[in-house]
Amino acid sequence: MPKKKSGARKKAEKQRDRQRLIRAQAGERELTDYPCNIIIECDKCQMRQKNRAFCYFCQSQQKLPVCAQCGKIKCMAKTGDCLVKHTGTNATGMAMIGAICDFCEAYICHSKKCLTTHPCECPLQDAKCISCKRGVWDQGGRMFKCSFCKEYLCEDDQFEHQASCQYLDSESYKCASCNKIGQYTCLRCKVCYCDDHVRRKGVKYSKNQVIPCPKCGQDTKETKELSLSVRRHEYGRQAEDDRMDYDNYEYFRNQAYGEETDNDSETKEDEEVAEPFSGLSLDNPYSYTDTMEGNSEDD
Repeated sequence: MPKKKSGARKKAEKQRDRQRLIRAQAGERELTDYPCNIIIECDKCQMRQKNRAFCYFCQSQQKLPVCAQCGKIKCMAKTGDCLVKHTGTNATGMAMIGAICDFCEAYICHSKKCLTTHPCECPLQDAKCISCKRGVWDQGGRMFKCSFCKEYLCEDDQFEHQASCQYLDSESYKCASCNKIGQYTCLRCKVCYCDDHVRRKGVKYSKNQVIPCPKCGQDTKETKELSLSVRRHEYGRQAEDDRMDYDNYEYFRNQAYGEETDNDSETKEDEEVAEPFSGLSLDNPYSYTDTMEGNSEDD
């Protein structure tokens, strides 16, 4: 029989599993959960904005800055990790600040751990909106990631982009490498792949692993789970349709205000031209001769 595990061994295994789970969830953390991307309110102009060292609107300095790594506003000096020692007193305000991050424009406290880890792990290092091409220093709002293509978005374009992100650059749902229907879709490349071409040669995939895109490496999704739209082209004379829409608009507008349109004036002119020949009957071919005989008898 196997040896019975001791209490210390069980505790060590649980701690190992917990640390493995924390490392696995580190990459799945939401961008809005980081302290460098939280909402703050300016002390002077009362404007809500992203956590930053100086106000984006009035350039004033905050009284209680928030650390971009640990998110604290007061240093208790309990861990002894502070580079600036303040034994017996709590450091707040500028006494707690050690640096300013060049990527997220937020303060970093004087803790050795925060100063050495945050500049290398800042989640906003390459943050640039895919729609408006603005970075952290060019706008005052927070940064987000699209839930489909995983690209950075600013606070102004996040809803508009995500509402129109599920589309393909091709004109059909066929695979980019063959003529089969694409079962997997990469929303960053906007391309579909079949079951054969989505797997790269020489790469082993686990059974329950999400298959990455062979072009960019992002996780693909099944096409049936998405609401995709394809590119459409309308050929022909588009100016004629615009003219017809303008005529319809003019017609309904004039009807509402009681005015005459160009079509109404044309129909009236046609009626005036047709009045001299209104007495002719096209059904009876002898009507013209009968009228001529009747005129000669009268003479």
